[in-house]
Amino acid sequence: MQPATFLSETFPRQFARTQRLTVGEPRNIVVSPDGARVVFCRSLGGSDVVNSLYVLDVATSIETCVADMHAQHSSNTDPKLDTSAEQSRRERAREGASGIVGYSCDDEVLKSAYCVAGQLFITNFITAVTHKIEISDAIFDPRISPNGKLVAYVRDSKLCICDMSGAETIIATEADLNNDVTWGQAEFVAGEEMGRQRGYWWSPDSTAIAACRVDNSPVAITWIGDPANPMTQPRPHRYPFAGTNNADVSLHLFSVDHANNSLRVDVQWQQSQLEYLTNVQWTRNGLIIALQNREQTKLEVCAVDTSTGALSTIRTETDEHWIDLVAGSPALLADGRLAMCCERNGVRALTVDDQVVTSSDIQVRNIIATTPHAVYFSANPLADATVLHVMQCNLTDLTVSWLTTDTGVHTAAVGGDTVVIRSATLKDIRSTTRVNGTHQIENNAETCLLTPNVTMHRVGANKIATAIVLPNNHDGSPLPVLFDPYGGPHAQRVVCASSAYFAAQWFANQGFCVVIADGRGTPGRGTQWERDVHHDLATKILDDQIEVLRALPSLVQCADTTRVGIRGWSFGGYLAALAVLRAPDMFHAAVAGAPVTKWDLYDTHYTERYMGNPNTHAADYEATSLVAHAHLLERPLLLIHGLADDNVLAAHTLQFSTALLHHGKVHELLALSGVTHMTPQEVVAENLLLHQLQFLQRALAK
Repeated sequence: MQPATFLSETFPRQFARTQRLTVGEPRNIVVSPDGARVVFCRSLGGSDVVNSLYVLDVATSIETCVADMHAQHSSNTDPKLDTSAEQSRRERAREGASGIVGYSCDDEVLKSAYCVAGQLFITNFITAVTHKIEISDAIFDPRISPNGKLVAYVRDSKLCICDMSGAETIIATEADLNNDVTWGQAEFVAGEEMGRQRGYWWSPDSTAIAACRVDNSPVAITWIGDPANPMTQPRPHRYPFAGTNNADVSLHLFSVDHANNSLRVDVQWQQSQLEYLTNVQWTRNGLIIALQNREQTKLEVCAVDTSTGALSTIRTETDEHWIDLVAGSPALLADGRLAMCCERNGVRALTVDDQVVTSSDIQVRNIIATTPHAVYFSANPLADATVLHVMQCNLTDLTVSWLTTDTGVHTAAVGGDTVVIRSATLKDIRSTTRVNGTHQIENNAETCLLTPNVTMHRVGANKIATAIVLPNNHDGSPLPVLFDPYGGPHAQRVVCASSAYFAAQWFANQGFCVVIADGRGTPGRGTQWERDVHHDLATKILDDQIEVLRALPSLVQCADTTRVGIRGWSFGGYLAALAVLRAPDMFHAAVAGAPVTKWDLYDTHYTERYMGNPNTHAADYEATSLVAHAHLLERPLLLIHGLADDNVLAAHTLQFSTALLHHGKVHELLALSGVTHMTPQEVVAENLLLHQLQFLQRALAK
């Protein structure tokens, strides 16, 4: 039963309080290699952001809370007490919860190490005993050794290890304590754009560690200030703008038996030719790394000689446009073969030692897990990117099978013969998490106050995936239209999951026909579909939104296309502002949240992948700049930006606003003091919805 105090609350309050109805869901699922245990984090309910750690015994289906963060009265779970490195990691991961939000396990998944508010804890899954290891200062990213006897972590930019008594050894540090150099941490673009959140890796025998050394001194310094509190000193933030220097990243191997950089082996490669270290994997079959050139047109997978640091190339992938980095790929299999996700025959395919094992009508999305007998991966039919399924490749005969078939979005965690599948569908308001298709792990998330009224369409010659959301119990009367896209690479909005439409349904219930469309550049539709936006993140992306708008009267009769608004955040904010600049006859008002307004103000790895280097493609950057075309504004525009945003810097919106003012273009600006890119504060998230609604109602009034 919902707490009585929440029974009369509004959707914006519920949506904000529950962090978009995600708080209370089982998360961070790990399955032991024998399939006997399923470990996961979960909070007590939708109003509880503090996650505890649970273990499910697969044989008995009994769940046990092995680390209750509410019972740890001696520890503070406030994320504000985390190190600056952990706060940055949380922002890169868009993490808004507290308590246990990540953990590492030993090889057999018998115990775990994790950090709460900078303090180190160890939990034994068998005895359900948790103890705190006393460390002198706050730590970051603890990882237990495969044999479960040691823990590595980062403290004050040093890579350290300790035993279970807390006896510490510093493994890697800078002799001159250079504040620009860190050991064992991922650099900004690795965490924000590459999907590599970590900066060190244990050897499988627990005797050595591979660690990144990151020198940020070549990277431009920006300053993140808090104008609402002028006595607060701005903090420096190293940000690699497109076309400028990245951090210098190198990889080194250390023996855990020797302190302070002794017995160090330097991994050798030409950083000037292969600038990005995108992946590291150390298994019993060896240490492999993946390297990418600055242009992102070449990816090399290399084996590392751990005694000398020399590399030998085992796979090279090239692409004239770019090479996408795919989660879980490459994966070194137990028998020594290499599994990868590669572009083949117009789709992303699963390969095993360069043999394509998936058909040309399937788009592989990532590698979930590998076992000695199978590769588990996510994929969708090329004809329908609105669904996501779990698939399996048998490593004996390389046959492929579907593990999910129901229409929806399915993800998985695997260990031994145990498969845990999380499913979200349009039929169910909440997601389900099932173990081997039978036992359902309890989901403590609240049920949304709204039920999405959504229909799915494929529009035009390109069959653009489109969702239309109408008010519940709508009487058919004319409605102003609200486009609600993201529209950019690497993200979808049109999926067969109810949770994707909660906010859209609220806007619909306020009197809008809400339209969400995934056009060219969005994932899941094959190689050419994504590559169509190369060197131009504006024209075709906006053209597809316009095509859907023109087709709208044939899809739903109540759409009043004389009153069309558009809202979006991040890339969606860019697209919203672009729409009213380039197509004011079609789009009549826009809300642009945290928009990129000049692509040369965004980071290297993302921007150069699609736009090239601004030093050689200046015309493309100019053509897609909102700032350069501020003089075109004719429609109402609301700009929103968090002043503490370290991803899309507030400079984007402020420079755009300055350009608009220079051209005498009236607009509204909402600056959010102390707010980052993910707007985690409850009161901010709630009132942002209300503020946008009021603006759109006013701008689109008859």
